[in-house]
Amino acid sequence: MKITLAGSRHFGVETFNMMRGHGIEVIRVVVADGEDRLAAAARAAGVEVVVQAKPKLIVASEIAPGTDLIVTAHSHAMVSDGALKAARHGGIGYHPSLLPRHRGIAAVEWTIKERDAIAGGTIYHLSDRLDAGAIAAQDWVFVKKNETARELWERALAPLGLRLLAQVIDQAKTSGVLPSMPQDEQFATNAPRLDVEKSHAAPKSAAS
Repeated sequence: MKITLAGSRHFGVETFNMMRGHGIEVIRVVVADGEDRLAAAARAAGVEVVVQAKPKLIVASEIAPGTDLIVTAHSHAMVSDGALKAARHGGIGYHPSLLPRHRGIAAVEWTIKERDAIAGGTIYHLSDRLDAGAIAAQDWVFVKKNETARELWERALAPLGLRLLAQVIDQAKTSGVLPSMPQDEQFATNAPRLDVEKSHAAPKSAAS
């Protein structure tokens, strides 16, 4: 199973290390910033690094030839349809919520804001809609009382993501098939940046 990994920062590095320690072959790392710590970790390990031409988009030419699966880990770029077709099994990503709940960039923050008693993580198929692809694996955790978003992420959701990614990749290696269950749209909610949410709400309160 040959992987092109697209990502950034600490979770990108943790995913890179997990896959290599798990006997999963990472043949290329794709980053938006060539100075990112994931790029540094890949270069140190002798893995090819490609910097995206557009920070918010990954295109087919940036996927390594012979890629079986694209994996995203803390990547804020859309993976183009052409890029997905360049990999034998398409692509998967990890989202720190029980999709379709809390789709968006601030899923953990909204878990805390909404006072959810249960949080979770989802491995989902990358598609042309943000966080809306079919589910490959999912699991849940309890949220501790008074826990912050950062604490929840570091304690439970980041480790959960690494475990689920390993599980799905192992299954694909063994069976040649990625699990796929459509999301139930009736339960979809959005999790935009909280500062954006506040700015959208401001005119409404001023007008009232």
